[in-house]
This record gives sequence, structure tokens and C-alpha cells, in this order.
Amino acid sequence: MAPRAADDSGDGLGQEVLAYADTLYNFARYLSGSSTDAEDLVQETYARALRAAAQFEPGTNLKAWLFRILRNTWISLVRRRRANPTIGGLDTVSPGIEAEPTFFCDDVELDRLRKRVASEIEAALMTLSEEARTVILLDLEGLTETDVAAVLGCAVGTVKSRLHRARQALRRQLRDYTP
Repeated sequence: MAPRAADDSGDGLGQEVLAYADTLYNFARYLSGSSTDAEDLVQETYARALRAAAQFEPGTNLKAWLFRILRNTWISLVRRRRANPTIGGLDTVSPGIEAEPTFFCDDVELDRLRKRVASEIEAALMTLSEEARTVILLDLEGLTETDVAAVLGCAVGTVKSRLHRARQALRRQLRDYTP
């Protein structure tokens, strides 16, 4: 494979990033709590990724790079919304979380589990802080702790402790559940 030229439009990278559309959407859906916002977030992530294609280092983890862009885009959006008095002001009401359950992969065993506990797991997951929910979702997407650290912009040890605390909180939320 020939190295990409500095003026390359990112067409080769464009095909590779499309493979992660579903996983990016699932992550965006849980960050935003809205299908519409998730679609917009994924679209903006792809736009930013393609604009920054020259900055991607071949041989590194493309999935982690895309998740990092998505998360940074989400953080920017949240900051803009807080600064907007019609959205983030004191007189606004937080929108409800859509009840449409979606999950992370197409595993057969997970499909059986979805049918039994989908709403309880999603409700428990949504009670976690954004930080805890993010680290769990990235872990469920199969990213290594090193990749999660790259996405979150923190040390691997921090990821390990956040993941441990998030799993404990999720266990506490689900401890009384009996199928």
C-alpha cells in the first residue's frame, strides 16, 4: 500500500471509516439520549474526520481515532448548548430520554438477553454519570484500555479506575434485578 500524499482528499480513509457507522451511532445515541442528535453527531464526526484525514497516522487504531473525534464533538456541542440562553438557561426543561432500546452488537446470546432485560439495563446505564457511561460504552465497543485512554485524553490508570467504579455503580443499579 502506497503512503498517502499530503494533498490526498482522504478518499481511502473515507471507505475505512464507514465500517464504524453503527458503533459510532450507538455511542452517540447513548451520549446524547436522542436518535436525531446521534445521527447529527455521527455526521459531524465523519465530516471532521475527513477534513482531518491527513492527520491520521496509518497503522494506528482508526476506531479509537473516530471515537475521540465523536467525543470531542459531543463535548463542544454540550458547551455550546450551555452557553445558549434558550437551551441552557435556568428556565429550560431537560428533554426526556427516548425509550427506544438499542444496544452494541449483534451477538446471539446478547439478543436473548436483550429480550429479557433491555429496559432495565438501559435505565441503569442512563442513571450513570456521562463519564461512567462513556467508559463502559467504549469498553463494550471492544476498545482496549489504551485506546479508551486515547479517546478520553487521560492516562490508562485513570481509565482502569473509572471503568472499575462505573462497573460497580452499574452492578449496584442492577443488584435487585431478577429475570
